[in-house]
Amino acid sequence: MEPTFRRAFNAAFGPSTYAEYLGRLERRLGCSIPFRVAETPLFLPAALRDDLERSATEIVRQISSPALIARMKRAIPAYLDVPGMDALPNCAQVDFAIVRGPDGGLCGKVVELQAFPSLYALMLVQTEIMTELLAAMPGLDRRWSCGFGGRSRDDVVAQLRHAILGGEPEESVVLLDLHPEHQKTYPDFAATKQLVGVDAVCPTALVREGGRLFRRVGGRLVQVRRLYNRVVFDEIQAKRVELPFRYDEPLDVTWCSHPNWYWTWSKYTLPYIDHPAVPRAWTLDALDRVPEDLERYVLKPLFSFAGSGVKVDVTPEHVAAIPEAERPRWLLQEKIAYEPALEMPDGTGVKAEVRMMFLRAPDEPELSLVLNLVRLSRGSMLGVDQNRNLTWVGGTVGIWPAD
Repeated sequence: MEPTFRRAFNAAFGPSTYAEYLGRLERRLGCSIPFRVAETPLFLPAALRDDLERSATEIVRQISSPALIARMKRAIPAYLDVPGMDALPNCAQVDFAIVRGPDGGLCGKVVELQAFPSLYALMLVQTEIMTELLAAMPGLDRRWSCGFGGRSRDDVVAQLRHAILGGEPEESVVLLDLHPEHQKTYPDFAATKQLVGVDAVCPTALVREGGRLFRRVGGRLVQVRRLYNRVVFDEIQAKRVELPFRYDEPLDVTWCSHPNWYWTWSKYTLPYIDHPAVPRAWTLDALDRVPEDLERYVLKPLFSFAGSGVKVDVTPEHVAAIPEAERPRWLLQEKIAYEPALEMPDGTGVKAEVRMMFLRAPDEPELSLVLNLVRLSRGSMLGVDQNRNLTWVGGTVGIWPAD
């Protein structure tokens, strides 16, 4: 969106540019990427970057209130209420749609938030590979950053290691997900192994002895002391996976982030945030009546990933179809008008969503904003599954000159 860099990139972009970029990225990761990677970075102008940074930081500070957290804990299902929840999560994401503000400038409007890990390591690797690619483009040969607060690449890696490892040795920490080699997020797991040194492990492969968990490493049992938790609960339920432990039982492990935060900081939190960047939202059970202008709203399940279940063009029938018992877990949210402000070489506008990514190590008192992730779209939704067979869409990163 920064016009000088955008013009330079578009002028240099050619038929082989994307293949070269994707090839370098996959070679660096040592795996193919099963989701769509966008052709371009998002060149974030300083004013928009500052707006996103300010809003995200204010929102996270607001939802860190102990009183609000106590209220939000009601979302945790009793059978998934994990002992040992910490005062704040280790990971948090605030997603902003890029919109046209009242003054005509670009700004961010919150789409959703979650206290769940995201593609931290992959964004660092993508920035490195994109920097290599940009070095051959006139006007773009410079150092680029995706990190906030003046953080260098090494600063972010150190902070990521501190949060994930939590003082434990690498072999005693695992990235936990169901059959990780088959997950769409596996490229990030590979990047995490490269930068942090932890292995991706399926929970079904863990061995339980009393309250302790172990994994096999080179023919020996190693106690797992910390879990970098990437398991999505609805996948466990949908696939009826039998685990060697129950979430509501005490275990001799720590978590990054503790599973209870999956429920506590989520779309469920949005109706309780008072901030100009947050659209109006209600859970269905809190509605006195269904708005007549439903075309101005979207209907979302609170606890789903990748846009599954979202109704963009809401009808009274959609609302009525939600059973009474499920209505506390559905959100009616004011629709956001994305601005197609990123210009393709042919002049077509592309919409963007920027994820502001926070981290906190166990010995740190608060979360800090470290880097970002971007999704580009030319469809009605931003998820990679909603932009099939289109170019200049998919996952990327927001960057700016490091100096």
